[in-house]
Amino acid sequence: MRIEDYALVGDTQSAALVGRNGSVDWLCLPRFDSPSCFARLLGDESNGFWRLAAAGRDTAARRAYVGDSLVLATDWETSTGTARVLDFMPVRSGNPDLVRIVEGLSGTVEMTTEIRIRFDYGRIVPWVRRTGGHLHAVGGPDSVWIHSPVHLQGGYYRHQAAFTVSAGERVPFVFTWHPSHQPRPRAIDPLAELGLTIRLWQDWAARCGYRGPWRDAVVRSLITLKALTYSPTGGIVAAPTTSLPEHLGGVRNWDYRYCWLRDAAMTLDALLRAGYVEEADAWRVWLLRAIAGRPEDHQIMYGVAGERRLPETTLDWLPGYEGARPVRIGNGAAGQFQLDVYGQVVNALYRARKQGMAPDDYTWALLVKGAEFLERNWDRPDEGLWEVRGPRRHFVHSKVMAWLAMSRMTRGAAELGRTGPFERWGALRDRIHAEVCEKGYDPVRNTFTQSYGSQELDAALLQIPIVGFLPPDDPRVTGTIDAVERELMTDGFVLRYPTAEHNPAEHNPVDGLPGGEGAFLACSFWLAEARALTGRHHEANQLFQHLVNLTNDVGLLAEEYDPRTHRQLGNFPQAFSHIHLIRTAQALSGAAARPLYGTPPPTTAGRPETG
Repeated sequence: MRIEDYALVGDTQSAALVGRNGSVDWLCLPRFDSPSCFARLLGDESNGFWRLAAAGRDTAARRAYVGDSLVLATDWETSTGTARVLDFMPVRSGNPDLVRIVEGLSGTVEMTTEIRIRFDYGRIVPWVRRTGGHLHAVGGPDSVWIHSPVHLQGGYYRHQAAFTVSAGERVPFVFTWHPSHQPRPRAIDPLAELGLTIRLWQDWAARCGYRGPWRDAVVRSLITLKALTYSPTGGIVAAPTTSLPEHLGGVRNWDYRYCWLRDAAMTLDALLRAGYVEEADAWRVWLLRAIAGRPEDHQIMYGVAGERRLPETTLDWLPGYEGARPVRIGNGAAGQFQLDVYGQVVNALYRARKQGMAPDDYTWALLVKGAEFLERNWDRPDEGLWEVRGPRRHFVHSKVMAWLAMSRMTRGAAELGRTGPFERWGALRDRIHAEVCEKGYDPVRNTFTQSYGSQELDAALLQIPIVGFLPPDDPRVTGTIDAVERELMTDGFVLRYPTAEHNPAEHNPVDGLPGGEGAFLACSFWLAEARALTGRHHEANQLFQHLVNLTNDVGLLAEEYDPRTHRQLGNFPQAFSHIHLIRTAQALSGAAARPLYGTPPPTTAGRPETG
């Protein structure tokens, strides 16, 4: 199935992907980053799945979420009637559950189900037995119970059944995971949990403060971000999947089931702008726990509970999504130096305080230590926003975000009445600004470049007016936007930067990887916002609506889009795409009357910023 053929259900601790064919092809329990119980998404039927569908039907007639919830309703139409399958994961009170309820809408429908449980990413075939009329599967540390009035017949390492449902009838299935060494978990009431789950999600969505013309897309994106939050700690994963390819058949396959500081900081800002202060505060507490310690030991990403060891390995027994190998778990980028993260974190906490989050001494002390580290390291080359696996470079976007960090520190200190080295911070802020304008700008082409002395462009340069590094009407800003449109746009979408596919003569592409990729969706959202800031409102709205139209039938976006094959690519659903859908909608709707992060720096060095 195509990536966009999946929908998400989750319980804010893990998530499942359900296809238009009624098959759950991905589910990791008990956490987002746990080994999977179903892994057909990255392999085949032998790696585990659970299909529930009308007999003889390959694809459902339609599907949608129930209102503003994360309960998925999939309708199956046959010549004899119509049935609906309701898929959801109740908010946990104990062990994780995946619930599937078949509901007869009209006539009588014959339904079929097949389930193949495979623990450890499709590697372990469990021992399954029937106990008290229910199925119990055990394999190593994992154990699953399946409760249903439908008798599931075993054979050939799978279980299946055929049954009928008539109008008004409801037939439930409950899949419950627990550690195999623990006692049998308490069974839930699936029908009661259905109503409770719908109410909880709809009550949460009703708090959204956005009232613009794209409210449906914004609310669905906010629900998706909430679903990607690991509620016990407040950490936010970039996506619930691993190794969905950025290029079909290629090697750009990464594990996104971790908490990037950059993504989480932007998520915090999007939630705050929509009125979700509680979630933002939970993220702040997670952040302070995760980065506690020496600034030089900070990582760009952590596990959902703040884990620092995320070793990258490959799962050689999985063939990958449409043959894209290797399949990876863990992420080696955790050890990279990415300068821009400091600016993102400082800015997120600054904005959180401006929108009502109470300041505290502990947070300020950590920020001061981070600023001191930045003073000593801002002029180092880094791997940059895109986590290149080639040589480190002096990326312009990284330096701009270092400027943003020092800008926010000087302004925050002044606003809070804190003591601090105002003159030193202000001088460094202005020094970074001057260096970027000198070394990161090509006056012949009238554009900023990806890194000092390079000829390549980078979509991240569109952030220059958005963060307030230069005013939108500065000729260097408009020239950069024009250059990005001219050199990085393909079929109406913005690429991140030139890859080996676009520069076949380049022996050492900037990211150190072969092949190409799709268009990174966040970059096109940035262009829409940059156009709006420079007064090109009609073009901005056109591009944004085009991007919103790319969401699948239930409003979800992956990381990238391939305009040649008209397919979504990359891990799914991707927080970064939904973050920038929200932020761009807010900007275009007039929610932000000026650049999202602030104003250009003052001309007098050493003076704390105000206003």
